[in-house]
Amino acid sequence: MKQETISIYIVEDDAVYSAVLGHFLSLNPDFKVKKFFTAKEFLAALPDKPDIVTLDYTLPDSNGDQLLAKVKEVSPATKVIIISGQEDIKIAIDLFKKGANDYIVKDADTQERLWLSINQLRENIALKKEVANLQQEVQSKYNFQNAIIGNSYPLKSVFALMEKAASTNITVSITGETGTGKDLVAKAIHFNSDKRKAPFVPVNVAAIPRELLESELFGHEKGAFTGAISRRIGKFEEANNGTLFLDEIGEMDISMQAKLLRVLQEQEITRVGSNELLKINVRIIVATHRNLMDQVKKGKFREDLFYRLLGLPIHLPPLRERGSDIILIAKHFIDKFCTENNLGKKSLDIAAKKKLMLYSFPGNIRELKSVVELASVMSEGEEINETHIQLNSNMNNEINSVTETLTLKQFTSQLIQHYLDTNEYDVLKVAEILDVGKSTIYRMVNNNELKLQRNTDNK
Repeated sequence: MKQETISIYIVEDDAVYSAVLGHFLSLNPDFKVKKFFTAKEFLAALPDKPDIVTLDYTLPDSNGDQLLAKVKEVSPATKVIIISGQEDIKIAIDLFKKGANDYIVKDADTQERLWLSINQLRENIALKKEVANLQQEVQSKYNFQNAIIGNSYPLKSVFALMEKAASTNITVSITGETGTGKDLVAKAIHFNSDKRKAPFVPVNVAAIPRELLESELFGHEKGAFTGAISRRIGKFEEANNGTLFLDEIGEMDISMQAKLLRVLQEQEITRVGSNELLKINVRIIVATHRNLMDQVKKGKFREDLFYRLLGLPIHLPPLRERGSDIILIAKHFIDKFCTENNLGKKSLDIAAKKKLMLYSFPGNIRELKSVVELASVMSEGEEINETHIQLNSNMNNEINSVTETLTLKQFTSQLIQHYLDTNEYDVLKVAEILDVGKSTIYRMVNNNELKLQRNTDNK
Protein backbone atom coordinates (compact mmCIF):
# COMPACT_ATOMS: atom_id res chain seq x y z
CA MET A 1 0.00 0.00 0.00
CA LYS A 2 1.30 3.45 -0.91
CA GLN A 3 2.60 5.34 2.15
CA GLU A 4 1.14 8.82 2.50
CA THR A 5 2.02 11.69 4.83
CA ILE A 6 0.16 11.57 8.12
CA SER A 7 -0.23 14.42 10.60
CA ILE A 8 0.73 13.82 14.24
CA TYR A 9 0.06 16.20 17.15
CA ILE A 10 2.21 15.82 20.27
CA VAL A 11 0.45 17.24 23.35
CA GLU A 12 3.03 17.32 26.16
CA ASP A 13 3.73 20.02 28.77
CA ASP A 14 7.31 18.84 29.46
CA ALA A 15 9.32 20.80 26.88
CA VAL A 16 12.30 18.41 26.97
CA TYR A 17 10.18 15.27 26.64
CA SER A 18 8.16 16.93 23.89
CA ALA A 19 11.35 17.80 21.99
CA VAL A 20 12.61 14.22 22.30
CA LEU A 21 9.34 12.72 20.99
CA GLY A 22 9.13 15.32 18.22
CA HIS A 23 12.67 14.68 17.01
CA PHE A 24 12.20 10.92 17.19
CA LEU A 25 8.98 10.92 15.13
CA SER A 26 10.33 13.47 12.64
CA LEU A 27 12.97 10.93 11.59
CA ASN A 28 10.27 9.51 9.34
CA PRO A 29 9.80 12.01 6.47
CA ASP A 30 6.19 10.84 6.06
CA PHE A 31 5.32 12.09 9.56
CA LYS A 32 4.24 15.73 9.78
CA VAL A 33 4.68 16.57 13.48
CA LYS A 34 3.31 19.52 15.47
CA LYS A 35 3.90 20.10 19.22
CA PHE A 36 1.54 21.66 21.77
CA PHE A 37 2.32 22.41 25.43
CA THR A 38 -1.18 23.22 26.70
CA ALA A 39 -4.67 21.89 26.18
CA LYS A 40 -5.80 25.34 25.06
CA GLU A 41 -3.24 25.46 22.21
CA PHE A 42 -4.12 21.92 21.16
CA LEU A 43 -7.88 22.48 21.14
CA ALA A 44 -7.43 25.59 18.99
CA ALA A 45 -5.70 23.46 16.32
CA LEU A 46 -7.94 20.38 16.67
CA PRO A 47 -10.42 21.49 13.93
CA ASP A 48 -7.62 20.76 11.42
CA LYS A 49 -8.30 17.09 12.29
CA PRO A 50 -4.88 15.43 12.66
CA ASP A 51 -4.52 11.73 11.88
CA ILE A 52 -2.92 10.86 15.26
CA VAL A 53 -2.61 12.60 18.64
CA THR A 54 -0.15 11.56 21.38
CA LEU A 55 -1.77 12.91 24.52
CA ASP A 56 -0.12 13.46 27.90
CA TYR A 57 -2.66 12.24 30.44
CA THR A 58 -1.94 15.04 32.92
CA LEU A 59 -1.70 18.63 31.68
CA PRO A 60 -1.78 21.83 33.74
CA ASP A 61 -5.06 23.02 32.24
CA SER A 62 -6.84 19.70 31.54
CA ASN A 63 -6.68 15.90 31.82
CA GLY A 64 -6.71 12.95 29.46
CA ASP A 65 -10.41 12.13 29.96
CA GLN A 66 -11.57 15.62 29.02
CA LEU A 67 -9.27 15.96 26.01
CA LEU A 68 -10.10 12.49 24.70
CA ALA A 69 -13.82 13.33 24.83
CA LYS A 70 -13.17 16.59 22.97
CA VAL A 71 -11.15 14.82 20.25
CA LYS A 72 -13.92 12.28 19.68
CA GLU A 73 -16.45 15.11 19.46
CA VAL A 74 -14.51 17.36 17.05
CA SER A 75 -12.58 14.77 15.00
CA PRO A 76 -13.92 11.22 15.50
CA ALA A 77 -11.50 9.73 12.93
CA THR A 78 -8.40 10.97 14.80
CA LYS A 79 -6.47 8.19 16.57
CA VAL A 80 -5.46 8.90 20.17
CA ILE A 81 -2.45 7.46 22.01
CA ILE A 82 -2.40 8.26 25.73
CA ILE A 83 1.07 8.71 27.26
CA SER A 84 1.02 8.60 31.04
CA GLY A 85 3.61 8.88 33.79
CA GLN A 86 1.97 6.09 35.78
CA GLU A 87 0.80 2.58 35.04
CA ASP A 88 -2.84 2.32 36.13
CA ILE A 89 -4.78 -0.57 34.60
CA LYS A 90 -8.19 0.79 35.65
CA ILE A 91 -7.51 4.17 34.03
CA ALA A 92 -6.17 2.49 30.90
CA ILE A 93 -9.24 0.24 30.54
CA ASP A 94 -11.56 3.23 31.07
CA LEU A 95 -9.71 5.24 28.39
CA PHE A 96 -9.92 2.35 25.92
CA LYS A 97 -13.68 2.19 26.49
CA LYS A 98 -13.90 5.91 25.73
CA GLY A 99 -12.10 5.53 22.42
CA ALA A 100 -8.35 5.67 23.08
CA ASN A 101 -6.32 3.55 20.66
CA ASP A 102 -3.33 2.88 22.90
CA TYR A 103 -2.03 3.57 26.42
CA ILE A 104 1.75 3.91 26.83
CA VAL A 105 3.61 4.40 30.11
CA LYS A 106 6.61 6.75 30.17
CA ASP A 107 9.68 4.56 30.61
CA ALA A 108 12.80 3.47 28.73
CA ASP A 109 10.74 1.68 26.06
CA THR A 110 8.30 4.54 25.36
CA GLN A 111 9.84 5.60 22.06
CA GLU A 112 9.94 2.06 20.65
CA ARG A 113 6.36 1.32 21.71
CA LEU A 114 5.16 4.66 20.35
CA TRP A 115 6.85 4.01 16.99
CA LEU A 116 5.23 0.57 16.76
CA SER A 117 1.81 1.89 17.78
CA ILE A 118 1.87 4.76 15.25
CA ASN A 119 2.88 2.47 12.39
CA GLN A 120 0.07 0.05 13.23
CA LEU A 121 -2.44 2.90 13.32
CA ARG A 122 -0.97 4.28 10.11
CA GLU A 123 -1.94 1.13 8.19
CA ASN A 124 -5.49 1.44 9.45
CA ILE A 125 -5.62 5.15 8.53
CA ALA A 126 -4.26 4.47 5.03
CA LEU A 127 -6.81 1.70 4.46
CA LYS A 128 -9.72 3.92 5.52
CA LYS A 129 -8.49 6.75 3.31
CA GLU A 130 -8.22 4.36 0.36
CA VAL A 131 -11.74 3.07 0.95
CA ALA A 132 -13.05 6.66 1.23
CA ASN A 133 -11.27 7.62 -2.01
CA LEU A 134 -12.72 4.58 -3.80
CA GLN A 135 -16.20 5.45 -2.57
CA GLN A 136 -15.74 9.00 -3.82
CA GLU A 137 -14.52 7.74 -7.20
CA VAL A 138 -17.47 5.36 -7.48
CA GLN A 139 -19.93 8.10 -6.56
CA SER A 140 -18.32 10.43 -9.11
CA LYS A 141 -18.39 7.71 -11.75
CA TYR A 142 -22.09 7.18 -11.19
CA ASN A 143 -22.98 10.85 -11.07
CA PHE A 144 -26.08 11.01 -13.29
CA GLN A 145 -24.38 13.03 -16.05
CA ASN A 146 -21.23 10.86 -15.92
CA ALA A 147 -23.04 7.52 -15.89
CA ILE A 148 -25.41 8.33 -18.74
CA ILE A 149 -24.14 10.52 -21.55
CA GLY A 150 -26.51 12.80 -23.40
CA ASN A 151 -28.61 15.95 -23.18
CA SER A 152 -31.58 15.09 -25.40
CA TYR A 153 -35.10 15.87 -24.28
CA PRO A 154 -36.07 12.22 -23.55
CA LEU A 155 -32.97 11.86 -21.37
CA LYS A 156 -33.66 15.01 -19.35
CA SER A 157 -36.91 13.49 -18.11
CA VAL A 158 -34.99 10.33 -17.14
CA PHE A 159 -32.51 12.40 -15.10
CA ALA A 160 -35.38 14.13 -13.29
CA LEU A 161 -36.90 10.77 -12.30
CA MET A 162 -33.51 9.41 -11.23
CA GLU A 163 -33.05 12.36 -8.87
CA LYS A 164 -36.44 11.65 -7.31
CA ALA A 165 -35.55 7.96 -6.96
CA ALA A 166 -32.19 8.74 -5.33
CA SER A 167 -33.78 11.03 -2.75
CA THR A 168 -36.05 8.26 -1.38
CA ASN A 169 -36.01 4.50 -0.89
CA ILE A 170 -38.96 3.84 -3.17
CA THR A 171 -38.84 0.70 -5.32
CA VAL A 172 -37.78 1.57 -8.87
CA SER A 173 -38.78 -0.28 -12.04
CA ILE A 174 -36.61 0.45 -15.09
CA THR A 175 -37.84 -0.47 -18.56
CA GLY A 176 -36.26 -0.14 -21.97
CA GLU A 177 -34.91 -2.11 -24.88
CA THR A 178 -31.86 -4.32 -24.48
CA GLY A 179 -28.67 -2.27 -24.48
CA THR A 180 -30.18 1.06 -23.36
CA GLY A 181 -28.20 1.15 -20.08
CA LYS A 182 -30.71 0.02 -17.46
CA ASP A 183 -27.92 -1.31 -15.23
CA LEU A 184 -26.16 2.07 -15.29
CA VAL A 185 -29.35 3.80 -14.19
CA ALA A 186 -29.74 1.36 -11.28
CA LYS A 187 -26.13 1.91 -10.14
CA ALA A 188 -26.42 5.69 -10.48
CA ILE A 189 -29.56 5.73 -8.31
CA HIS A 190 -27.88 3.61 -5.62
CA PHE A 191 -24.59 5.53 -5.51
CA ASN A 192 -26.43 8.86 -5.29
CA SER A 193 -28.77 7.70 -2.51
CA ASP A 194 -28.27 7.52 1.25
CA LYS A 195 -27.43 3.82 0.77
CA ARG A 196 -24.29 4.65 -1.25
CA LYS A 197 -21.95 3.19 1.40
CA ALA A 198 -23.97 -0.04 1.65
CA PRO A 199 -23.77 -2.93 -0.85
CA PHE A 200 -25.15 -2.75 -4.40
CA VAL A 201 -25.88 -6.34 -5.41
CA PRO A 202 -26.91 -7.06 -9.02
CA VAL A 203 -28.65 -10.29 -10.04
CA ASN A 204 -29.38 -11.18 -13.67
CA VAL A 205 -32.49 -13.32 -13.30
CA ALA A 206 -32.30 -14.52 -16.92
CA ALA A 207 -28.77 -15.89 -16.41
CA ILE A 208 -29.65 -18.18 -13.48
CA PRO A 209 -31.39 -21.55 -14.03
CA ARG A 210 -34.83 -21.38 -12.42
CA GLU A 211 -34.12 -24.36 -10.14
CA LEU A 212 -31.15 -22.48 -8.64
CA LEU A 213 -32.68 -19.01 -8.39
CA GLU A 214 -34.28 -19.53 -4.96
CA SER A 215 -30.94 -20.57 -3.46
CA GLU A 216 -29.19 -17.68 -5.24
CA LEU A 217 -31.60 -15.11 -3.81
CA PHE A 218 -32.31 -16.51 -0.34
CA GLY A 219 -29.27 -18.71 0.36
CA HIS A 220 -29.26 -22.28 1.63
CA GLU A 221 -28.15 -24.40 4.58
CA LYS A 222 -25.60 -27.19 4.43
CA GLY A 223 -27.24 -30.38 3.12
CA ALA A 224 -30.37 -28.57 1.89
CA PHE A 225 -30.00 -30.35 -1.45
CA THR A 226 -27.46 -32.42 -3.36
CA GLY A 227 -24.33 -30.34 -3.75
CA ALA A 228 -25.07 -28.01 -0.84
CA ILE A 229 -21.81 -28.83 0.99
CA SER A 230 -21.90 -25.70 3.17
CA ARG A 231 -24.15 -22.82 4.18
CA ARG A 232 -24.45 -20.09 1.54
CA ILE A 233 -25.55 -16.52 2.05
CA GLY A 234 -28.09 -15.38 -0.56
CA LYS A 235 -28.22 -12.11 -2.46
CA PHE A 236 -30.89 -10.63 -0.18
CA GLU A 237 -28.63 -11.09 2.86
CA GLU A 238 -25.65 -9.84 0.90
CA ALA A 239 -27.55 -6.68 -0.01
CA ASN A 240 -28.91 -6.07 3.50
CA ASN A 241 -29.20 -2.33 4.25
CA GLY A 242 -28.25 -1.67 0.62
CA THR A 243 -29.75 -2.19 -2.83
CA LEU A 244 -30.69 -5.40 -4.65
CA PHE A 245 -30.92 -4.95 -8.42
CA LEU A 246 -33.01 -7.64 -10.11
CA ASP A 247 -32.22 -7.34 -13.81
CA GLU A 248 -34.53 -9.00 -16.36
CA ILE A 249 -37.22 -9.56 -13.72
CA GLY A 250 -39.65 -10.46 -16.50
CA GLU A 251 -37.84 -13.77 -16.99
CA MET A 252 -38.61 -15.00 -13.45
CA ASP A 253 -40.60 -18.24 -13.22
CA ILE A 254 -44.19 -17.75 -12.01
CA SER A 255 -43.71 -20.01 -8.96
CA MET A 256 -40.63 -18.05 -7.90
CA GLN A 257 -42.60 -14.82 -8.27
CA ALA A 258 -44.88 -15.94 -5.42
CA LYS A 259 -41.89 -16.48 -3.11
CA LEU A 260 -40.41 -13.11 -4.05
CA LEU A 261 -43.73 -11.39 -3.34
CA ARG A 262 -43.87 -12.91 0.15
CA VAL A 263 -40.33 -11.73 0.90
CA LEU A 264 -41.12 -8.20 -0.25
CA GLN A 265 -44.31 -8.09 1.82
CA GLU A 266 -42.84 -9.58 5.01
CA GLN A 267 -39.32 -8.12 4.72
CA GLU A 268 -37.89 -11.45 5.81
CA ILE A 269 -36.33 -14.47 4.13
CA THR A 270 -35.81 -18.14 4.90
CA ARG A 271 -32.74 -19.94 3.57
CA VAL A 272 -33.46 -23.11 1.61
CA GLY A 273 -33.35 -26.01 4.10
CA SER A 274 -34.02 -23.81 7.14
CA ASN A 275 -37.04 -22.72 9.17
CA GLU A 276 -35.35 -19.65 10.61
CA LEU A 277 -36.81 -16.29 9.56
CA LEU A 278 -34.21 -13.58 8.87
CA LYS A 279 -35.28 -9.93 8.83
CA ILE A 280 -33.91 -7.88 5.93
CA ASN A 281 -33.82 -4.23 4.96
CA VAL A 282 -33.23 -4.02 1.22
CA ARG A 283 -34.05 -1.40 -1.39
CA ILE A 284 -35.31 -3.07 -4.59
CA ILE A 285 -34.61 -1.89 -8.14
CA VAL A 286 -35.85 -4.05 -11.02
CA ALA A 287 -35.33 -3.84 -14.77
CA THR A 288 -36.78 -5.53 -17.83
CA HIS A 289 -36.91 -5.17 -21.59
CA ARG A 290 -40.39 -6.70 -21.60
CA ASN A 291 -43.76 -5.00 -21.19
CA LEU A 292 -44.73 -6.47 -17.82
CA MET A 293 -48.37 -5.45 -18.12
CA ASP A 294 -48.60 -7.50 -21.32
CA GLN A 295 -46.96 -10.37 -19.40
CA VAL A 296 -49.61 -9.98 -16.69
CA LYS A 297 -52.40 -10.18 -19.28
CA LYS A 298 -50.81 -13.34 -20.72
CA GLY A 299 -50.65 -14.92 -17.25
CA LYS A 300 -46.84 -15.00 -17.27
CA PHE A 301 -46.34 -12.41 -14.52
CA ARG A 302 -48.29 -12.05 -11.28
CA GLU A 303 -50.43 -8.92 -11.17
CA ASP A 304 -49.89 -8.44 -7.42
CA LEU A 305 -46.12 -8.65 -7.84
CA PHE A 306 -46.28 -6.25 -10.79
CA TYR A 307 -47.89 -3.54 -8.67
CA ARG A 308 -45.55 -4.31 -5.77
CA LEU A 309 -42.53 -3.75 -8.02
CA LEU A 310 -43.87 -0.85 -10.09
CA GLY A 311 -42.86 1.83 -7.58
CA LEU A 312 -41.31 4.71 -9.51
CA PRO A 313 -41.21 3.69 -13.18
CA ILE A 314 -38.35 4.94 -15.36
CA HIS A 315 -38.42 4.23 -19.09
CA LEU A 316 -35.16 4.50 -21.02
CA PRO A 317 -35.68 5.68 -24.60
CA PRO A 318 -34.00 3.68 -27.36
CA LEU A 319 -30.95 5.26 -28.96
CA ARG A 320 -32.82 6.01 -32.20
CA GLU A 321 -35.06 8.43 -30.26
CA ARG A 322 -32.19 10.34 -28.68
CA GLY A 323 -31.10 12.38 -31.70
CA SER A 324 -27.70 14.05 -31.37
CA ASP A 325 -26.93 11.97 -28.26
CA ILE A 326 -25.78 9.33 -30.75
CA ILE A 327 -22.78 11.46 -31.74
CA LEU A 328 -22.01 12.47 -28.12
CA ILE A 329 -21.97 8.83 -27.03
CA ALA A 330 -19.97 7.76 -30.08
CA LYS A 331 -17.31 10.38 -29.32
CA HIS A 332 -17.14 9.21 -25.70
CA PHE A 333 -16.59 5.58 -26.70
CA ILE A 334 -14.02 6.54 -29.36
CA ASP A 335 -12.00 8.69 -26.94
CA LYS A 336 -12.09 6.02 -24.24
CA PHE A 337 -11.16 3.16 -26.59
CA CYS A 338 -8.34 5.11 -28.29
CA THR A 339 -6.87 6.13 -24.92
CA GLU A 340 -6.98 2.59 -23.56
CA ASN A 341 -5.36 1.19 -26.73
CA ASN A 342 -2.84 3.97 -27.45
CA LEU A 343 -4.41 4.71 -30.85
CA GLY A 344 -4.07 8.47 -30.64
CA LYS A 345 -6.92 10.94 -30.92
CA LYS A 346 -9.56 10.15 -33.55
CA SER A 347 -12.70 11.97 -34.68
CA LEU A 348 -15.73 11.30 -36.89
CA ASP A 349 -16.00 13.10 -40.22
CA ILE A 350 -19.35 14.50 -41.42
CA ALA A 351 -20.19 11.47 -43.58
CA ALA A 352 -19.54 9.09 -40.67
CA LYS A 353 -21.82 11.18 -38.45
CA LYS A 354 -24.53 11.10 -41.12
CA LYS A 355 -24.29 7.34 -41.31
CA LEU A 356 -24.59 6.93 -37.54
CA MET A 357 -27.50 9.37 -37.26
CA LEU A 358 -29.56 7.61 -39.95
CA TYR A 359 -29.11 4.12 -38.51
CA SER A 360 -31.79 2.75 -36.15
CA PHE A 361 -29.39 0.87 -33.77
CA PRO A 362 -31.56 -2.10 -32.78
CA GLY A 363 -28.81 -3.06 -30.32
CA ASN A 364 -28.84 0.46 -28.85
CA ILE A 365 -25.81 1.72 -26.90
CA ARG A 366 -24.10 -1.67 -26.81
CA GLU A 367 -24.25 -1.84 -30.60
CA LEU A 368 -22.99 1.74 -30.99
CA LYS A 369 -20.04 0.95 -28.72
CA SER A 370 -19.06 -2.07 -30.81
CA VAL A 371 -19.47 -0.15 -34.08
CA VAL A 372 -17.27 2.81 -33.12
CA GLU A 373 -14.61 0.69 -31.43
CA LEU A 374 -14.26 -1.35 -34.63
CA ALA A 375 -14.21 1.87 -36.65
CA SER A 376 -11.39 3.18 -34.43
CA VAL A 377 -9.36 0.07 -35.22
CA MET A 378 -10.10 0.19 -38.96
CA SER A 379 -9.20 3.87 -39.26
CA GLU A 380 -5.53 4.41 -40.13
CA GLY A 381 -5.36 8.14 -39.49
CA GLU A 382 -6.92 10.65 -37.13
CA GLU A 383 -10.29 10.68 -38.89
CA ILE A 384 -12.98 8.01 -38.97
CA ASN A 385 -14.97 8.10 -42.22
CA GLU A 386 -18.14 6.34 -43.34
CA THR A 387 -16.25 3.36 -44.80
CA HIS A 388 -15.01 2.54 -41.29
CA ILE A 389 -18.58 2.45 -39.92
CA GLN A 390 -19.77 -1.13 -40.39
CA LEU A 391 -23.46 -1.61 -39.64
CA ASN A 392 -26.13 -4.25 -40.09
CA SER A 393 -25.86 -5.34 -43.75
CA ASN A 394 -29.47 -4.63 -44.83
CA MET A 395 -29.64 -1.25 -43.16
CA ASN A 396 -26.08 -0.49 -44.22
CA ASN A 397 -26.93 -0.83 -47.93
CA GLU A 398 -29.88 1.51 -47.54
CA ILE A 399 -27.79 4.11 -45.73
CA ASN A 400 -24.89 3.95 -48.19
CA SER A 401 -27.21 4.69 -51.10
CA VAL A 402 -28.40 7.78 -49.26
CA THR A 403 -25.29 9.26 -47.64
CA GLU A 404 -23.16 9.12 -50.75
CA THR A 405 -25.41 11.57 -52.64
CA LEU A 406 -26.90 13.78 -49.92
CA THR A 407 -25.83 17.37 -49.34
CA LEU A 408 -25.75 18.59 -45.74
CA LYS A 409 -29.03 20.46 -46.30
CA GLN A 410 -30.68 17.35 -47.75
CA PHE A 411 -29.33 15.24 -44.91
CA THR A 412 -30.75 17.68 -42.34
CA SER A 413 -34.17 17.57 -43.99
CA GLN A 414 -34.19 13.78 -44.16
CA LEU A 415 -33.02 13.46 -40.56
CA ILE A 416 -35.73 15.77 -39.22
CA GLN A 417 -38.35 14.06 -41.39
CA HIS A 418 -37.26 10.70 -40.02
CA TYR A 419 -37.77 11.87 -36.43
CA LEU A 420 -41.10 13.49 -37.29
CA ASP A 421 -42.28 10.21 -38.84
CA THR A 422 -41.23 8.18 -35.81
CA ASN A 423 -42.60 10.64 -33.21
CA GLU A 424 -46.14 11.11 -34.53
CA TYR A 425 -45.22 14.45 -36.12
CA ASP A 426 -44.83 16.10 -32.70
CA VAL A 427 -42.78 19.17 -33.65
CA LEU A 428 -42.01 20.22 -30.08
CA LYS A 429 -40.73 16.77 -29.18
CA VAL A 430 -38.57 16.47 -32.30
CA ALA A 431 -37.15 19.96 -31.73
CA GLU A 432 -36.11 18.89 -28.20
CA ILE A 433 -34.66 15.55 -29.35
CA LEU A 434 -32.56 17.08 -32.13
CA ASP A 435 -31.79 20.29 -30.23
CA VAL A 436 -33.11 22.55 -33.02
CA GLY A 437 -35.55 25.44 -32.83
CA LYS A 438 -39.20 24.56 -33.54
CA SER A 439 -39.31 27.66 -35.77
CA THR A 440 -36.65 26.02 -37.95
CA ILE A 441 -38.86 22.98 -38.44
CA TYR A 442 -41.93 25.07 -39.22
CA ARG A 443 -39.93 27.16 -41.72
CA MET A 444 -38.77 23.98 -43.46
CA VAL A 445 -42.40 22.81 -43.59
CA ASN A 446 -43.48 26.09 -45.18
CA ASN A 447 -40.67 25.71 -47.72
CA ASN A 448 -41.90 22.18 -48.55
CA GLU A 449 -38.65 20.68 -47.23
CA LEU A 450 -40.60 18.72 -44.59
CA LYS A 451 -44.09 17.24 -44.43
CA LEU A 452 -46.45 17.10 -41.47
CA GLN A 453 -49.23 14.58 -41.79
CA ARG A 454 -51.46 16.05 -39.14
CA ASN A 455 -52.85 19.42 -38.04
CA THR A 456 -50.08 21.82 -36.96
CA ASP A 457 -52.29 24.61 -35.56
CA ASN A 458 -51.26 24.20 -31.91
CA LYS A 459 -47.77 25.62 -32.05
